[in-house]
Amino acid sequence: MLHWRKIGKRSATSRPEVSRSHGHSAAAENQSKPLTWLAAGLCIVLPQASLAAVDEITVTGLRQAYQGEFAPLEKPEAVQQLDAKTLQDSGAKSLSEALDLSAAVSRQNNFGGLWNSFAVRGFVGDENLPSNYLVNGFNAGRGFAGPRDMSSVESIDVLKGPKAALFGRGEPGGTINLVTKRPGFDPKGQVVVAAGSFDTYRLDGDWNTPFSDNFAARWVGFYEEADSFRDTVTSERKGFSPSLLWVLADATRLNYELEYSQQEIPMDRGVLAVAGKLGRILESRFLGEPGDGPISAEALGHQLELQHDFNPQWSALLGLNTRRTDLEGFSTEPELAANRQQLYRDGQNLTRQRRFRDYAAEYGVVRGEVVGRLHWGAIEHRLLAGFDADHFEIDQVFLRARAPALSTNPSLTQQQAINIYEPVYGQYPLPTPGPQTNSLETQKSQGLFIQDQISLTEALDVRLGARLDDYSQTLRNRTANTRTQQDHKRTTPQAGVVYALSDKAALYASYGENFRPLSGVDAAGNGFSPNATVASEIGVKWDELADGLAASLSLFKITQDNMLTADPANAGFSIEAGKAQSQGIELDVNGQLAGWNLWFSYAYLDAQMRNNVLDANFGASIRSGDRLLNIPKQAASLQISRETQFAQRALSYGLGYQHVGERLGETATGFTLPAYNLARLFTRYAISDALALRLEVNNLFDETYYTNSFSALWVQPGTPRSARLSAELSF
Repeated sequence: MLHWRKIGKRSATSRPEVSRSHGHSAAAENQSKPLTWLAAGLCIVLPQASLAAVDEITVTGLRQAYQGEFAPLEKPEAVQQLDAKTLQDSGAKSLSEALDLSAAVSRQNNFGGLWNSFAVRGFVGDENLPSNYLVNGFNAGRGFAGPRDMSSVESIDVLKGPKAALFGRGEPGGTINLVTKRPGFDPKGQVVVAAGSFDTYRLDGDWNTPFSDNFAARWVGFYEEADSFRDTVTSERKGFSPSLLWVLADATRLNYELEYSQQEIPMDRGVLAVAGKLGRILESRFLGEPGDGPISAEALGHQLELQHDFNPQWSALLGLNTRRTDLEGFSTEPELAANRQQLYRDGQNLTRQRRFRDYAAEYGVVRGEVVGRLHWGAIEHRLLAGFDADHFEIDQVFLRARAPALSTNPSLTQQQAINIYEPVYGQYPLPTPGPQTNSLETQKSQGLFIQDQISLTEALDVRLGARLDDYSQTLRNRTANTRTQQDHKRTTPQAGVVYALSDKAALYASYGENFRPLSGVDAAGNGFSPNATVASEIGVKWDELADGLAASLSLFKITQDNMLTADPANAGFSIEAGKAQSQGIELDVNGQLAGWNLWFSYAYLDAQMRNNVLDANFGASIRSGDRLLNIPKQAASLQISRETQFAQRALSYGLGYQHVGERLGETATGFTLPAYNLARLFTRYAISDALALRLEVNNLFDETYYTNSFSALWVQPGTPRSARLSAELSF
């Protein structure tokens, strides 16, 4: 996040040919009018007296949307911030690697490596879409941009618990917000060249330049090409994220960011378990077809934010975002239906499907908010209020070529079979996929939100908030030529209390609700009611302990209703009948201890179903008490580093450790993924003022492990021991 300060008297408050109609509409159509209306409204809401002359205003940077102005001990919620130093020490190049630092976040089925999928506090969103995350407060995970690269990310906020009272519909267990690298007024730059195991080569660039006293730009980009430990699997990724900052006046800032990325990655469903046992085939074995080529994922987005400080107590933020993502390509994947899978018959030949996907998504949002303080007598109110309106379209064309049932005695050619022990790629002609899905889903929403944190005494704060959403969901099935629409109004409240035990410790408790629309229709052609979440939490926080440690301990409980399950009366259809619960305890510690930088995160999660239902994918029986997919009961992450001098040059070094407990690997079965423990080492040495070298070794003890799965036939193996050497040139 950008920070700069003007000295003043007062400071601010701390494919095959497919005939189709895409149906895409301009997501940000007529966005300028809402911005104009909001700007006018703000002038009405805040009296002209509040715009009275102020000698000087301290500018502290671009404020994050929806979050207000609160010190860590003042928030009745658990928040982790992965700052720039923590992320740099981790060496994370992808969002999934960065989120491994938080024990509250669990990896989920990542669609063969083509998107980010994670659960927060035991709950995941739609398994058929990427997990949603925010970028500077804007939804950005929606869509098909491929896995998120970390090149343009400055820090990450892990906002635990439901946040619909401010953010609107979203993931049930918590919200991930990425804070991007933004311009400042100190000219500087860096180029990093890296080479690593498995013929991995990467180039990163970051250049910040001011053009005048009030206008600056920052240019961030990367390029990477890599083989992998997986046979025949290679990838190419590139991205460019320039941003501009214009200080229009002492109290007014305008920021623009562009996001472009393009990735080519083969669909890779990983390895499989033979008779329920992992490790029967090499972790490097690719079970798809290299002849399919890579799947291409692309994103193009724009963000525009205008922030104005009326005085040290009141400010406003206006924002506009548009984003288009596309994903297209072929894949050959293991067949999951038992009545078609030859492997269950002979133990060596794997039946596969060939698929073609052409997915696109468009997202547009306009938002505005006002944040400030009011004093009524001895009581202080810290208010946050605003509105947003968004438009989201998902356009999906999916084709499939599938083997007949085993009862018809299909040939190995019909099955597109591959011998899992002695694979021969390209053994059979690749079949042409036929029509399966051709749909366009449109979600529209308008929301109003307000939050008031009331300081009743010097030690006691109460937070109250609510949001009203008016949203519609339209699903057009272009194959069947049908159209389904539903409209909902939803109010989501939040409440919290914070009690300061001292200036370094506070107790808190909170309650919140969340909702998320569900895609598709039931057997009668009706849309589903939203997935609903209710959460409560209590905890204690400490700040500025010892040399500068901060810590939090929290206990939470989340219940979820309206989860999609198989319809027992109509095969192939779903109903919203599932109920689940996640409860647990979390401990987070970070800061300085005896000269070391310390990051520690621990979570105990008991996440399970709360009723008897049928699995939505295969109709298998799920019993109350069954664990949720890919959620470990215990997880921990530790990272320590130290900075010192060697030969009068800066030297830093450290280590990392991650523990992930045993997880359910396939719903409604006893198949599990084993627990694993990973260690890594890293060091950085400044050869000169301008040049530094960094060496890191991951999976130090070369442990065999599995990060996530969807089925015993779709299991993602982890990377063996690997090393990366980087040269950093700063200017």
